[in-house]
Amino acid sequence: MRKQLFTFSAVFLMAIAAGADEDWRLHGGSQTNQRFSPLNQINDQTVSRLGLVWSQELGTSRGLEATPIVEDGVIYTTGSWSVVFAFTARTGKMKWTYDPRVPRERAYFFCCDVVNRGVALRNGKVYLGTLDGRLIALDQLTGTPVWSVQTTDPDKAYSITAAPVIARDKVLVGNAGSEYGVRGYITAYDGETGKQVWRFYTVPGDPHHGFESKAMEIAARTWHGKDWWKAGGGGSPWEGMTFDPALDLLFFGTGNASTWYRALRGEGDSLYTACILAVKASTGELAWYFQTTPGDSFDFDATQPLVQADLTIGGRLHKVLLQANKNGFFYVLDRQTGEFLSAAPFVSGISWASGLDSKTGHPIEFPGVGDANPKLISPETTGAHNWNPMAFHPTTGLVYFAARDNTQMVHVPDRKWKYDPKRDNVGIDGNYEGPLFAKMASMPPPSGKLLAWDPIAQKAAWSAKYPVLDGGGVLATAGNLVFQGRSDGIFAAYRATDGKQVWQFDAATGIMAPPVTYTVDGVQYMTVMVGWGGAAGLINTPALGAVKPGWGRILTFALDGKAILKAPPFGHKNPPRPAITAKQDPDAVHAGALLFNSHCFLCHGLNAVAGPLPDLRYSSKEVLDSLPSIVLGGARESGGMPSFKKILSEEDVKAIRAYIIARAQEAAGPTQASQRR
Repeated sequence: MRKQLFTFSAVFLMAIAAGADEDWRLHGGSQTNQRFSPLNQINDQTVSRLGLVWSQELGTSRGLEATPIVEDGVIYTTGSWSVVFAFTARTGKMKWTYDPRVPRERAYFFCCDVVNRGVALRNGKVYLGTLDGRLIALDQLTGTPVWSVQTTDPDKAYSITAAPVIARDKVLVGNAGSEYGVRGYITAYDGETGKQVWRFYTVPGDPHHGFESKAMEIAARTWHGKDWWKAGGGGSPWEGMTFDPALDLLFFGTGNASTWYRALRGEGDSLYTACILAVKASTGELAWYFQTTPGDSFDFDATQPLVQADLTIGGRLHKVLLQANKNGFFYVLDRQTGEFLSAAPFVSGISWASGLDSKTGHPIEFPGVGDANPKLISPETTGAHNWNPMAFHPTTGLVYFAARDNTQMVHVPDRKWKYDPKRDNVGIDGNYEGPLFAKMASMPPPSGKLLAWDPIAQKAAWSAKYPVLDGGGVLATAGNLVFQGRSDGIFAAYRATDGKQVWQFDAATGIMAPPVTYTVDGVQYMTVMVGWGGAAGLINTPALGAVKPGWGRILTFALDGKAILKAPPFGHKNPPRPAITAKQDPDAVHAGALLFNSHCFLCHGLNAVAGPLPDLRYSSKEVLDSLPSIVLGGARESGGMPSFKKILSEEDVKAIRAYIIARAQEAAGPTQASQRR
């Protein structure tokens, strides 16, 4: 029945395709955020002819996560460090570029790479949120600034990674920084002048100063720790906004609390963290909320994409919101009221909750999950599904997204944790070396898949397993196709109805970002940003499957494209040849390992096996001898390597140096190490 429905609807869509919107003007393709295109020149019969038309190298090895926006034959997109590019869609010729010059020394306070997820367009302006908290309006034709406002306190660890959202005459933007102890909020600005219209805080502030709204007064009753507001509270709305103009509602999700662990910050639900909220776009007033993970202790943000759809559930037509949450459950909510309609687990291995209450959607936690004892939890903090966009196909009725099975993480709350504005405030004990790591190693390995989910039946219709863990954002089209990239650099097309892979292209570098499609002069094109990084991308370990870091680029395809990708070489082909062969003190190496995997691994790789950034095992003697000036003195701040002088000591740096040398010797093996004497 579903297949017959597709055939009929596909014919209908083919009939209207010529008159459909040929641009990709909004982040999610339309106000519904469905990331579905009615274009079908590229379809399951013609996709074998899909080829590269042009590519442009962007000169970075950092993560590229942006959704390109396309209007009147021009592509507007962003790269690392919030740099904006405008390209001619047919040829790839750069029209203009704009660098907001984000201070590189702030890199320590960006939890998950120096990424940006794109821009918004309105009335001849390109709107950009920057890593240092600015909202900038650029002239669409020239890229010159029209106005700029600082949306955050520059003295605090705020950042912006999401694309702004347009709600009529307003530009809305959230922020990130929960790991460092900030207070999250959404702000609306006048699109023409940049004047602030309203601000909605996601967590309460110091109760001694009163509350900005009734919503904050209610939230404060759910925070029970001593002086909890001093750590900021968190709840940063760093991604996942969508606007319904008919309801005048802005929907968004919020991030984790500061600190992660309720055993440290205090018991209670900690509203409105790990929560889906709706506020009136005209006024900023709270309309409703639904907390997906009350009292979250595992970084289960609710900032994953929110998709609007109209579904008949239980014989009644509902305007719904759909979300595949980090915590492993797929939620269907009534977007007018926030009513919980249904939810179900979409991955295996969930170990923090046995399920959800069928009436309220409240999680049924396993005993002891929220206490301060060490524990092994699945999903791990990158989530069963993260920020990577998902797509809803209105004909198949399925939602397509990247899912991660059996991911695990050892959580050990640091009982000595105290808020420190100079560093992250996750609250994890980095010195734990107990048996849970061995237990984690013995468990089934994690795996990734493209999942086609039926949101009405709350079950998988099909899945396509990857040879790797991580897949990128998704696009669905009327050509019965679903497009997605993944961490090994493969950009693939699947049949929307049954998941059969029908095409692939090796992009030479891992892909996190979602593709978009559009037409120019009657030709359907497809564009995707290629560049591995981000939260998961900065960690390169064989246990997570093949990861292909490399130089970032933008690729554009069309039927019968004949261009050849010439990707510059990246990284090292051979094992390191240690610059220093002297045996290091075992105690120093051990201390350095703990320090490295607490402070350095997000950029330079878990256990010093790097991804997109320099692999320190290949360091020269000059670099190793210069570590104090680099790590403490900030000698390479201009390149994005900040100073850690407020966090690490000279003895700490010596231990890290010993660990890097030992790891180089270990990776080289005894033969190569001896050759360097």
